[in-house]
Order: sequence, then C-alpha cells, then structure tokens
Amino acid sequence: MEQVLTLIANPATADLSAELADAAAKALSNQGATLGETDWLAPGVACDVPFAAPISEDRHQAVRAALSEAPIDLAIQPREGRRKALLIADMDSTIVTSETLDDLADAVGLRERIAPITARTMAGELDFAQSLRERVAMLAGLPLTALEAARDAVELTPGARTLVQTMKAQGTYTALVSGGFTHFTGYVRERCGFDEDQANRFEWVDGQLSGAVVEPILDRDAKLEMLERLCREKALAPAAACTVGDGANDIAMLQAAGLGVAFHGKPAARAATPFRVDHGDLTALLYLQGYRHADFVT
Repeated sequence: MEQVLTLIANPATADLSAELADAAAKALSNQGATLGETDWLAPGVACDVPFAAPISEDRHQAVRAALSEAPIDLAIQPREGRRKALLIADMDSTIVTSETLDDLADAVGLRERIAPITARTMAGELDFAQSLRERVAMLAGLPLTALEAARDAVELTPGARTLVQTMKAQGTYTALVSGGFTHFTGYVRERCGFDEDQANRFEWVDGQLSGAVVEPILDRDAKLEMLERLCREKALAPAAACTVGDGANDIAMLQAAGLGVAFHGKPAARAATPFRVDHGDLTALLYLQGYRHADFVT
C-alpha cells in the first residue's frame, strides 16, 4: 500500500470509534482506493488506514464528509518516509499554551492593548518585526523579577514533552524556534528536552527592559533559515523534517518541511498546509509519523 490515511482524536476524549474508522475507509473505497487492514496506533485515539491510490483533495474531502462533525483530525500522505529525522517547533501557542509576550503584558496591565496586536500579527495582518518592536516598547521599565514570574507560570501544551522525548529516543534532532524571546525559550527547551533553541533577545538597561529588541529580529524568514541550516548540518533533505506552528510567521517553515503541521492554527497557517491538528494534542504529530502509543517516551 502506497499511501496512508491517519485518523486522530484528542487523547483526553478518545472518541475515535471503530465505526468512524470504518466510515472513513469506506469513503476511500468509494473513491476507487484499494484498502489495507486498519492498524490501531492507540485504541480510541489514532489509527492508520493504508490504501493504494493517488493522493487527491477529492479523497481528503470524501473522508472529511464521512466523519461529518466528529472532532477527528485526519491526514493523507505517502507511507514511505513518514518518520522524520528533524523536528523544529514554534513555541507560543504551540509548545506552550499562551503567547508569552501577552503574559508579560499582564505585569504592567497592558494585556488589553498588546494581546490584540499579537493576534493580528499571528493572523498575518501586521508586519511581524514592526509589531514586535511596538509591543516591546510598551514594556519598557519592566524588571527581571516580572519576567521570571511570567516564565515560571508558562504551561506546556499537552503532549509537548512526549513529542520531543519520543522523537529524540529515535535519534531525531529537535529545535525550538520562536519569534518570542530567549528568556522563555531557554526555560521551555530544558523542560521539554529540545537540543537547541533560537529566539529574539530583549535589550536590558540596569536590570530593566529598555523597550527595545536586539537586532536583527527573528521572523518567519529566520525560521525557514533555521530549517535550512539544520538540514545542511545534519545532511538531511527538508522532506525529512517535521515542523509545527500556529501563526502566519510559521508558514514558510511549514511549507518547506516534509511534514509541516498547523497546530490549532490561525486561518492563514491552516490554509497553508495540508497537515492540520485542530482537535488533538501534540502527540498527534507522533501518530502522523506512524508512532504507536506504546512507543511514547515521557
């Protein structure tokens, strides 16, 4: 079987039933595909349906229609080369549950001013670098203690550490890249076990934020450049990489990778890649690569 359909539910609800899997398989069959045996990667959570037929949007839409309104993520891809040797992940609203700059704004009562700018930036409506400078300027005078409090309150997205640790156990190189700041990425790197992190840097004056960002600013082009750099260093093709993010500044690296996943993404990111996780947690990226729940490392 040349291709594989993967169905994934949120592990918290585990509502992928055999009936839903059968309906999805029947939809493929009705589109002329020759089916293999359904393989359950985790009962109630994820399964693979191998099939022989060209990948097409019509087949994808037929499966989606068969699932109706069920909260199930799906992906169709070639079976060969599913497991990736490189993982590059965005941080804010991807590996962690929040936008860390918005969290910092809470310390000075500016969330209501800064969060809408962040949202428009992630939607692709504002220039990222200009927006970042504008938001950081509002935080001028914030002391290190406020940053430490915001950092300590950061919550990992469910499945984040399992994703990183499981792929590392199979020899994958893992990197965290963010348009946010190293004050947070270093902390998140250690908690999840990423091999490296890259992000923007605050400018400090006498233990307080100056309101400036150290140039050059890491933006969507820098995320793509990180992917290209690591592929060169590891002698890998971009097809061997998995990237994940949620916003417009992640699009370039999502589109360049063999498996570029929009995770609970903004509309611009979701429209940019055929791989989307709208319902599950970050372990969905493992199921997309054919990992079984028994393979997971926490």
